[in-house]
Amino acid sequence: GLPAALPALPLELTVLYNSLLFTMGGSDSAIKGEAEGIRQGLLRVLEASGACGQDLSTEELWQKVLQEVTAEELRGPLHRLGALQAAWWLAASRLGSATSLFRLLSNAEDLGSTRCSKGENELLSLLRAWRVPAEGASLPLVQSAEDLKEILCTTAAFLQGLQELEAGNFTTALSLLQEAAGGFCSKRVLAQIYTCLGCCAQRMGKPQTALQHLKWALQVDFQCLPALSHAAAVYHELGETDTELQALAVLYEALEREPPVAATSSPYFLIQTELLVYTPILASLLRHRHPSEVKYLLAQRCLQDGRVADAVEHYLDFLALLHEGLQQQVPLDGNSALPRIPEVFLEAASALEQAGRHQDAITVCEEVISRTTDLIPRMVPVEERLEQLECPSPGAGLVGGLLSQKKESLCCLAWRAAGYLHQGWAWAALGESKEAIAQFSRCLGDLLRVQLSGSGTESAENLLPEAEVLQKIRLLSLIGRGMQFLELGRHKEALLDFQHGLQNSPGDPDVASYLVQALWELNRKQEAAARWQKFSQSPPGEDGQQGRPFPLHLESCLKRAMFPHSESLAKSVQDYLGTAYQEPSS
Repeated sequence: GLPAALPALPLELTVLYNSLLFTMGGSDSAIKGEAEGIRQGLLRVLEASGACGQDLSTEELWQKVLQEVTAEELRGPLHRLGALQAAWWLAASRLGSATSLFRLLSNAEDLGSTRCSKGENELLSLLRAWRVPAEGASLPLVQSAEDLKEILCTTAAFLQGLQELEAGNFTTALSLLQEAAGGFCSKRVLAQIYTCLGCCAQRMGKPQTALQHLKWALQVDFQCLPALSHAAAVYHELGETDTELQALAVLYEALEREPPVAATSSPYFLIQTELLVYTPILASLLRHRHPSEVKYLLAQRCLQDGRVADAVEHYLDFLALLHEGLQQQVPLDGNSALPRIPEVFLEAASALEQAGRHQDAITVCEEVISRTTDLIPRMVPVEERLEQLECPSPGAGLVGGLLSQKKESLCCLAWRAAGYLHQGWAWAALGESKEAIAQFSRCLGDLLRVQLSGSGTESAENLLPEAEVLQKIRLLSLIGRGMQFLELGRHKEALLDFQHGLQNSPGDPDVASYLVQALWELNRKQEAAARWQKFSQSPPGEDGQQGRPFPLHLESCLKRAMFPHSESLAKSVQDYLGTAYQEPSS
């Protein structure tokens, strides 16, 4: 409440500096607010000079104080407060405000632009050029301005490196992050910077450089588990499956252990880089995976690599975690490695099938079927096309909600139909053809719920991904049922299924081969030979999803549906054609 007096201001501003250091360093939330204490201090300086600035913004207030107040005894305290203000602004990612402030503090407005023309970073150039005022012996500081300057330099390089990384300017990002790595910071922050450097190098297409940075991150701080997670991703990119699985196994074990109490990395400093750098991209890059996510990745990668026994073990462990309430522990957001839970069950069923545990696969599929039955409407119309989804309209909110609901219905239908499909293949493997036919028929009956608008033969690029998966499930079920009809000698019914399959996917070579085989078994050899000539001479059809892969759990079904007798069928048809050509001439 005392009026501001110039002789007392150096002490007053130093006390304010120390007080704000304790406030900022004692609470993460304090740094996220406005530096009101600094503003009040600047107003006191103007008051002592006979001026006012209540209506000015903080940036304008700093400009007025530094340009109008020339008392030498205030230079040091004001510069220290300026460094604190810069820390606040950097924490808020207000890099432009921090740059403008250091132009004023350095009293060298043209320094930054001169150095920027040579390709240097303006804020970093200004920070390096800033001359830290000497400290008075009678005015002790809880953290020196020199130390604060070093922390600001590291923070500015780190923040700008992250911004460039997010913008896709990887070369600039790499340079700034390397600058940050050479700066003043704790081991924890250094490991984070190396992790970001690894991610940057990976995006630049330099996996070996990425691995080197990620290894450095782990050497500096082995508790930087995101570095281990990113390293596993790089090994996956390189196709080094053994090393990838080892990294994931180590990551899972580390996450399963009780996390150690995080020690204060720099107990001597109240303001640290950790307090000033926390952006969405950093949070994303340093996201700690839940142990169950890593367990799922282990299962998925083993299944993809054909390590069926290991995949079964990991999937069963994961399903056990589900029964312990996993869904309440892991947020299934866009950053999670976990797919929708029914898909995990279906992948587990696929692994069990490939391991020869067909009865267990049937049981797992029954869980999916029972849990999705009540979620599927009687009919699911599919009218939208991909190009329509990309065109916003005045009623986009309502339409988007209806579309989301419709896509969810398609997903549930696809999961249940896939459950029947897997059960069909499992019963077939057990030699139970009639039960297999029943499950394939249930799958096809489910798919009758889908109503495709138009002609019903929409091309792959026009269909919703969910609807296209349903088309593939229908084809696999028709092939599976047709194969069982062939096993039972019911060739006419087999032929009908293969004909429907060919209508469903005209370019599919497997269903075309099965169709020829069915005709051959019915002794319609001339027609079979004509069909064989037609599809063998035509270019292969574009049977795919235009870059959108099918769900992992369908891979085993796709392999089972492949026609196994291509060479013998081709030889039989060629022999028949050769005989047919010779008969007229003789």
